[in-house]
Amino acid sequence: MRVKVSKIGEEREVIYQEERWEILASLRELAREVMSSLMEFGIDSMAHGSIARGDVHRRSDVDVFIPAIVPSYLVEMALEKFQIIERELIQAAPWHLPKGRILLENGVEVTFPISKPKEIELEFYRFGGAITLREISEKRRVPGIDKRLMVILPTKKGHREFSVIGREKEASKLVGVSQDIIRERIQVLTRRDRIGRTGIYLRRGLKPEENFEEVFLKICSRDPNVRRRYDVLGR
Repeated sequence: MRVKVSKIGEEREVIYQEERWEILASLRELAREVMSSLMEFGIDSMAHGSIARGDVHRRSDVDVFIPAIVPSYLVEMALEKFQIIERELIQAAPWHLPKGRILLENGVEVTFPISKPKEIELEFYRFGGAITLREISEKRRVPGIDKRLMVILPTKKGHREFSVIGREKEASKLVGVSQDIIRERIQVLTRRDRIGRTGIYLRRGLKPEENFEEVFLKICSRDPNVRRRYDVLGR
């Protein structure tokens, strides 16, 4: 279902019912288990999106992102205790960050960069709200901006939300990201609101015996768009 972008001036207070707090706790426990396993292998990660902000619902995604380049075999070793349902390489567009994606049987999705990310690409995750394993343990919620382009500001009883459109500078300070990423996301999400989601440039499922980095190198060898955009594996 297409998410409608907010209108200028939209603002409201949202009070959570007990069920929503319970859903948040349940989803965060799933994220905590996965992030703890990654940390055991020295891999820092962040949970991002509604699970970080708190404005979850029953069908909310549980997304975990590793913000640094880590060998994929090490990531998979850290996730061995969970059943891996799917592994794939994804790249939204030739100029976007190529990532490995691992879907676990508990519904948690773990993504990690295959090539060195730019700062604005890391800001993408902070834009929506991102928290560390420690912050999950401390039951913290953080500000972020959702797909409606509403700034979500956690409160004791729920959250306050307002449209980022026309309040970009204020939103930048509250969320802790640059105005560049806010302008970019406004452009992307308002376009998506008008014409719908466009296709993804690269989506390559991996066979059990295949390795993320090796498959990416093969793609780079035959796809000049991917090869031009990044120095392979950050070199």
